[in-house]
Amino acid sequence: MLRPRNKWLRYSVNTIFIVIVFLLGLLIGDGHISTSKNNSNLSPVSNSLPNQLNYSSVNQVYQALKNNYYQPLTENQLLNGLKAGLAEATNDPYTEYFTAKEAKAFSDDLNNTFSGIGAELSKDSSGNLEIISPISGFPAYKAGLKPGDVVTSINGTGTTNMSVDQAVDDIRGNPGTKVTLAVIRGGTTALSFTITRENISLPSVTSKVLSGNIGYMQISTFADDTSSLATKDAKQFSSEHVKGVILDLRDDPGGLLTAAINVSSLWLSPNTKILDEKRGGQVVQSYYAQGGDVLNGIPTVVLINSGSASASEITTGALHDNKAAYVIGEKSFGKGVVQSIVCITGQTNSDGTCPGDELKVTIASWYRPDGENINHKGITPDQMVPLTASDVTSSNDTQLNAAESYLANH
Repeated sequence: MLRPRNKWLRYSVNTIFIVIVFLLGLLIGDGHISTSKNNSNLSPVSNSLPNQLNYSSVNQVYQALKNNYYQPLTENQLLNGLKAGLAEATNDPYTEYFTAKEAKAFSDDLNNTFSGIGAELSKDSSGNLEIISPISGFPAYKAGLKPGDVVTSINGTGTTNMSVDQAVDDIRGNPGTKVTLAVIRGGTTALSFTITRENISLPSVTSKVLSGNIGYMQISTFADDTSSLATKDAKQFSSEHVKGVILDLRDDPGGLLTAAINVSSLWLSPNTKILDEKRGGQVVQSYYAQGGDVLNGIPTVVLINSGSASASEITTGALHDNKAAYVIGEKSFGKGVVQSIVCITGQTNSDGTCPGDELKVTIASWYRPDGENINHKGITPDQMVPLTASDVTSSNDTQLNAAESYLANH
């Protein structure tokens, strides 16, 4: 994997992992997701729809395409387009039809699993594609790529005027295949690296203890491994008797609802409300803290920004409204709806995954413990602290500094 660089946290304390979120946004589309792996037995809202659609007009369009389109078409291509069109007809950006291949890519992206070389890519001040950081232990690092290497070509194609997105697409590929990068090191030395791509899986949670005995936990996405990793790190913070905790959810686009509930439960007493789900204006399910609140009572700051969405906002709202955390940063994205994964075949694998096509469909709105739905509104921090371009350039994380300052005085 080669990942594009997040522009606002380019020099933050955990640059290796925060950038995953930007790539997640590129691959999923909107980049702000919140899914539940468990389908509820929900009553249909659209009762006025017929049991079967009348496809006569669809067939007329099909015949027109078949007889007139100037390039070859396949039956599978048209059927997939038809199914995707049904999802798009909802006018809901979060309701999407996935082919089996797209469904796997979605799951892999959600869980920080990629196939590539394991390096971060950005543009330097001159507009050149630049390696920011090869990740230790992965192909780019083992091949010898270094921070500051300027990528001049990818598999023989020059990178002049190439976007970061395009470079990422060109460098990623199937595991076991090779990619050749030509680079300039130190402004003068021309080097070439042929690197074998590998499957790369990165943890969704990273943590460390900052000066002043403050625990720092960063969640890049709410994935399958988030609950276990966050619990492990929280227990470590507790054993080290940290003075306070910073939960960094900046540029975290969301993910699994269950992970958000489990993370929130680390701070909240059992049976404390985390959120309500509403469908057609009625509460269909309420979610409560599950226990294991090892960080309960420890002063906590949650960091958010405009890239914090969905499950990030669920966690932020739950901790804030239950007076378990102070929120610093910038207003969050504002996604107050929940999606569920529906297996089109009606069957699932033993691990709960779908064996084929999927529909990611919005099933409900969610509401904070204080009764607010943040859809299109976001969460406004208790303390607004912008991160400006000059802060990024000077490697000055003003939001993190504000969080440390707050905890030092509480």
